[in-house]
Amino acid sequence: MSVKTNNSDINVDIGCCCHEASHDGCGKSDHDHDHKDEKNKYFPLIRAAAGLAAMVVLFIFEPPFYAALVLYIAVYFMVGYKVLWSAARNISKGRVFDENLLMSVASIGAFFIGEYPEGVAVMIFYIVGEWFQDMAVNRSKRSIQALLNIRPDTANIVRADGSVSKIAAVDVAVGDIIEVRPGEYVPLDGVVIQGDSSLDTSALSGESLPVDIAPESEALSGSINLNGVIRIRVTSSFGESTVSKILKMVQDATAKKSPAEKFISRFARIYTPVVVSLAAAITLLPPLALWLINGGLPFALWAERGLTFLVISCPCALVISVPLGYFGGLGAASRAGVLLKGSNYLDNLKRVDTVVFDKTGTLTEGSFKIVEVSPAEGTSRDELLRIVAHAESFSSHPVARSVVSGYGRELSLSVSGQHELSGRGVSAVVDGVQILAGNGRLMAENSIDVPQDAPPAGTVVYAAADGRYIGFIIVGDTVKVHAAAAIEQLYALGVRRTVMLSGDRPETAAHMGRGLGLSEIHGGLLPNGKVEHIERLMAEKGTGSLLFVGDGINDAPALARADVGVCMGGMGSDAANQAADMIILNDDLRKIAAGMQIARRTGRIVSQNIVFALGFKFVVMALSFLSIPNILWLAVFADVGVSLLAILNSLRALRSAR
Repeated sequence: MSVKTNNSDINVDIGCCCHEASHDGCGKSDHDHDHKDEKNKYFPLIRAAAGLAAMVVLFIFEPPFYAALVLYIAVYFMVGYKVLWSAARNISKGRVFDENLLMSVASIGAFFIGEYPEGVAVMIFYIVGEWFQDMAVNRSKRSIQALLNIRPDTANIVRADGSVSKIAAVDVAVGDIIEVRPGEYVPLDGVVIQGDSSLDTSALSGESLPVDIAPESEALSGSINLNGVIRIRVTSSFGESTVSKILKMVQDATAKKSPAEKFISRFARIYTPVVVSLAAAITLLPPLALWLINGGLPFALWAERGLTFLVISCPCALVISVPLGYFGGLGAASRAGVLLKGSNYLDNLKRVDTVVFDKTGTLTEGSFKIVEVSPAEGTSRDELLRIVAHAESFSSHPVARSVVSGYGRELSLSVSGQHELSGRGVSAVVDGVQILAGNGRLMAENSIDVPQDAPPAGTVVYAAADGRYIGFIIVGDTVKVHAAAAIEQLYALGVRRTVMLSGDRPETAAHMGRGLGLSEIHGGLLPNGKVEHIERLMAEKGTGSLLFVGDGINDAPALARADVGVCMGGMGSDAANQAADMIILNDDLRKIAAGMQIARRTGRIVSQNIVFALGFKFVVMALSFLSIPNILWLAVFADVGVSLLAILNSLRALRSAR
């Protein structure tokens, strides 16, 4: 199946099969393009209805034998000419064992044994069933096309003279200014430089609520501008834009098959020739044996049984519906803001029982903020914050910048004598007062006593004025809003072990981890230490899968080692994205549970299709050895009908998790 987007083909292999979904590896048949070849997409149904009406007329008027034979043959060719042509064409190209051949042999065989109405009926039921299957598969195509059709071909570029003209998006350079009007897709990543609006980012992140933007806000390609006109300075080329990366990931994902899909493909290549041989044996060997025993040759009976076996044994229900189920799961995950790099990861995701989190940027926001201001007696909270902010104002250290940002007011006091004290803090003269701001080591070096019971969560900045302790400020990383809820959801899904690995001080990591309800917390780790813990947990996990969640370059080794590596923060670190198997397009940790639910539902649907298709076929195979009238009709339903029901069941996988 090939899903055409504005700028690329997303080739979706849903199995090397014996029917219209087959391609490349096993060859396209003419039947592939029924709806493209016919001006009226309902033409197959019209042919079938005309054939059925002709059969009713023949049944009522009962013409002479030869006239009836000629008329039945005419009706047969009117109904099934495409199937016969496809079978002949595929045989000429060396592709013998496909469904077109099976149906052609079965229906022509019915004519040879004198069952003319049955031969025509086989073909009528087949093309009606194929039409419904086409409708089901096309629904899948439209769903995925709607998901992926989010990258515009053109952009409105703002010229140096202020005029706006439309050019190909691929020709826009980094640094150019583009204009996006209400209702248009953002064609390229950039920063808003003019205008206020709201963006619909649901196609990228699965988030239904619009995102408000203003100058200096980031605008990602694939978002829809909902109201005001905005101008954006482009920061990524067309090929490196967010939406291009997403499209490439979806395209690459279809090439990585699950074990079930690989087995089904191998199964079909071996199974189909085997059942054709068995059908021939059923048709020829029993009559031959009976002829040798008593001279009788009940060829017609065994020919019908052989033809019935041939039709019922076609593996199309499995070969189409299993890959289509996984494809639907990938589509549902993408709509929910979760990108999986292959259907093989759906299998791993459904078995997750151990989840390992990096801390900074994953469980936390990844940016320092003031979490506590604790003045000493005789100093007010505002005074402590004002003094430390002025003392830190010249430093580029993240902690210093967080204190100044947290103060949030104009720096009006005079500051002089600033010194950065490496690994300890800063010193400065603020309004004539010597200020020290830093860690406990700095205070100890200057013989300043500080309290020993300061909370461990975060970095503590102690402050002293002219040698007198005046209080402390704690700067820390804040926990993400939905982190606790996400971990509760994982436990509800049966995850038995949640672990946090952090490079922060063990006390800081333990304080945060306990608050989130994690079962294991390990701090003070370098990247190689994280991998060592992953190796240990992989050895202890048993039959389940281990999922690791991270967001930065230092997480790449652990992401690559886990059964399922999950990268947070959308199109973040390239190293992390390359190493990850699953990417969450926003920072919502609850998407992990959503992805697991989709994977489990997809697995159930695939299992249902396998059990249903094989079970029904084996029952009808067994019945084919009994003398049941018109068993060939039942065989056609067991093939085409079961295939259709399995495909419709597979389409349930396209639904996003609720």
